[in-house]
Amino acid sequence: MDLEAIKIIVAGATIAAGAIFPALAIGKIASKALEAIGRNPEAASKIQTPMILAVAFAEAIAIYALVVALIVKFV
Repeated sequence: MDLEAIKIIVAGATIAAGAIFPALAIGKIASKALEAIGRNPEAASKIQTPMILAVAFAEAIAIYALVVALIVKFV
């Protein structure tokens, strides 16, 4: 295999891992937040803000993985 093929494989694996794991984290965050709101509906406003912040941080990890994949591919 030449270097270009290895770069493509590594970039693809980076994007795959960078999409799967944050997606699982976002699903877990939403699941637990909805579970907490279901138990105590009055606390929905107190739960929603930290949940959105946590989802944003998990999504940032996916963006970092995309940046790393682009660096691997083009450098």
